[in-house]
Amino acid sequence: MPGPDGFAACALSGSARTVAEARRFTRTTLEGWRMCPGLADNAVLIVSELVTNALRHGTAAPAETAGPAADDRFCHAWLALTRQGRGVLCAVSDGGTRAPVLRPAGELAESGRGLQLVNRLSDSWGWTPPDRSGKTVWATVMARG
Repeated sequence: MPGPDGFAACALSGSARTVAEARRFTRTTLEGWRMCPGLADNAVLIVSELVTNALRHGTAAPAETAGPAADDRFCHAWLALTRQGRGVLCAVSDGGTRAPVLRPAGELAESGRGLQLVNRLSDSWGWTPPDRSGKTVWATVMARG
């Protein structure tokens, strides 16, 4: 459930269900805040891409984890949503120490378009400078009209 103060957060595991759970959390939160459906649709897609990138690029390599079930049991990243007037700030924090890179998508590439989508659908996006504790990648989405 969304927080009454316009802030909601959830821990993200490394399981196969994590991205779907993040989408559901985002949709439910934004509906609870009575945000417009168009904004919610864009925010859900942005969160899906940010979470996918955090799990793919921002966590320890599988060989560094405690065992085969570690991905399902431990928090690998955090998703936070903050209401900002007629918009929302979506932020995903992970333990990765590399900054995200917006690359041109190859015409026939099967991956690599996530940040392109974030760039197109958000009003602004960026990241905190990576340090030993990781980084946060964020995007703002404002209601249109």
